[in-house]
Amino acid sequence: MRKIRRTSETHPLTWRLREDHQPVFIKEYRKYHGYSGAEIALRTMTPDEVVQIVKESGLKGRGGGGFPTGFKWALMPKDVSMDVRYLLCNADEMEPGTYKDRLLMEQLPHQLIEGMLISAFALQARRSYIFLRGEYIEAEINLQRAIKEAVEAGLLGKNIFGSGFNLEIVVHMGAGRYICGEETALINSLEGRRANPRSKPPFPALVGAWGKPTCVNNVETLSNIPAILSNGVAWYKGISNSSMDAGTKMMGFSGRVKTPGVWELPFGITAREVFEKYAGGMQTGLKLKAWQPGGASTDFLIEKHLDLPMEFSSISQAGSRLGTALAMAVDHEINMVSLVLNLEEFFSRESCGWCTPCRDGLPWSVKILRSLEAKEGRHGDIEILLQLCRDLGPGKTFCAHAPGAVEPLQSAIKYFREEFDSGIRPQ
Repeated sequence: MRKIRRTSETHPLTWRLREDHQPVFIKEYRKYHGYSGAEIALRTMTPDEVVQIVKESGLKGRGGGGFPTGFKWALMPKDVSMDVRYLLCNADEMEPGTYKDRLLMEQLPHQLIEGMLISAFALQARRSYIFLRGEYIEAEINLQRAIKEAVEAGLLGKNIFGSGFNLEIVVHMGAGRYICGEETALINSLEGRRANPRSKPPFPALVGAWGKPTCVNNVETLSNIPAILSNGVAWYKGISNSSMDAGTKMMGFSGRVKTPGVWELPFGITAREVFEKYAGGMQTGLKLKAWQPGGASTDFLIEKHLDLPMEFSSISQAGSRLGTALAMAVDHEINMVSLVLNLEEFFSRESCGWCTPCRDGLPWSVKILRSLEAKEGRHGDIEILLQLCRDLGPGKTFCAHAPGAVEPLQSAIKYFREEFDSGIRPQ
């Protein structure tokens, strides 16, 4: 594995990480210019100016969707007389194989809080929530301590930096549902309702939490904001190797690679460099068979696709999605039917059950895959699976859960059809 030399100029998200992996709390965080971005924003800028800078920076959502953050902020109503509005941090991180937000919250909790402070000021949201995955106990402990430290230092609460702006941040522990990664399901859960997605429109920017204007951003997205305010738009765009995507991205590889992990890397780096130079390639005796670029709900790609740059458009053009950019390597010993079955069982279990295609279609795919794994499949089963992939595709279901769930299935059949065919019982 390549050792990364992290500096504030090249690694805005991770340069403060300690070598002993202990959390960076307020004294140390402020020693390394912590809250300087927030001070610049609240002392010298208007909320609209902060929104404009984030828009010009090209920052895109880091939760998987890649929607431009500044444009999302700009959807919030301009009328600040609507004094109740919310900023929600999506810290649910239930995507299998993804653990980047956990690292940022556990080891750099003040960076997230500073990002939320700047963002809330830009949105004029005076109450914010961190919707945290229920299993992230250590992150919850560190965030609660960091919030308390920030309040005691006058960095949260009333009249922050003498700006007249007030902010309260509350950590809310989720109940453990994958569907809460969808922002309206998250809002329902936060309100104490069942975590079902809402019909859109109206969008959360107009009618969100408790019927008020609401913006939902991911942990990594919000953690980028302080550095943009401190160092400027030109710098942020300049640290990327991509002409399409600005800044850096938390990227990684899991699976049977030599050094699985997560690293902050510039957009535009090739997947091969991440795989070989950082993850060390496959373990001795194993060959790469396939890989998912960004979580369990992204299409499989194969070895030739490793030369693609890690950026939203390039991975999309190859037939997959960058997603969370935490890739999973599949070695040649793994049967794709068994692997996809494991994934579809998860997605089937995590369906909220709101719409028929998802509620009934995913269990149907699981039933067929179990038959194929047991070599008891029937002729026509694979065609049924492919039809299910079409019927559960984008625009066919209430939310994006089912379309994401069938991405690994449809791509596995595309590249490894013979493994599925081998599960058909001879007549």
